[in-house]
This record gives sequence, C-alpha cells and structure tokens, in this order.
Amino acid sequence: MELTKIELLINKYFDAETTLAEEQQLKDYFNSGNVVPHLQQYAPMFCFFAEEEDLSYNRPLQFEAKPDYRRWFSVAAAVIVVAGGFTWFYINGENAGRQDLGTYNNPEVAFRETQKALNMLSKNVNVGVESMSYIGEYEKTRKSIFKK
Repeated sequence: MELTKIELLINKYFDAETTLAEEQQLKDYFNSGNVVPHLQQYAPMFCFFAEEEDLSYNRPLQFEAKPDYRRWFSVAAAVIVVAGGFTWFYINGENAGRQDLGTYNNPEVAFRETQKALNMLSKNVNVGVESMSYIGEYEKTRKSIFKK
C-alpha cells in the first residue's frame, strides 16, 4: 500500500472521518508487519483493535429481580401529603371563625391605626434614606481621589 495513502488514512482516522472500509485497511496494514518506522507507534493500537473484534461473551446474563421500593415510597409520600392537607384544612377551617383579622367597625379608629402603621413605616424608610447620604459622600470623595 502506498505510504502517503496510509498517512492520509491515519490523519482521517484521528479526525474521526474514516469509513469502516478505510479503518479495515488501516488494521490490515498494521497487522501485516511491514510498517514503516515513523508509523510504528500506531501498530499496537490497531493490532489490539483487530484482536478484540473476535472476542464475544457467551455466558447468559442473570438478573436478580429486586423489589421496587420507589413505588412504595411514592405511595407513602402521597398518603403523607393527603393527610397533611386534610389536617391543615381541618385546623384552618376550625379556627377561621375565631381569628382576629384586625378589622375595625369604627372607620375613625381604623384611620388612626392606619396612620400609626404608616408613620412607623415612614420612620424606618427615613432612616434608610439618611444612610444613603453617606454613599453620596463616599462617591464624591472617590471621584476626587481617583480622577479618570
């Protein structure tokens, strides 16, 4: 076989572009024993492939039937979810009439309580806004030190 053709097939083989017939030509060349010295490094690989083609496994495979616990786990999980749902609805349904939802019958009392809640919220927001002024000072200082 021509040396250039073998070198071309080797390159195609390592680029995964060979056909089965071309791979068989490579196996035949490397098993012939007339391999040029600079391609000798590939001979063991192709000889191994040729030897391994003939191997086969003839013993029958035996599988053990293992119990399928996943099915039982899924059934148990479904029972737990259903029981939890019934319990939650039972407890919430029982206490729904007794819960104090914070409603007021007098609109003036409701207005005063709402003002208290909003006042407390605005104080907390103002504290956050005041702390943002420090970030502005930091930016001014940073820009004066690190001029672009």
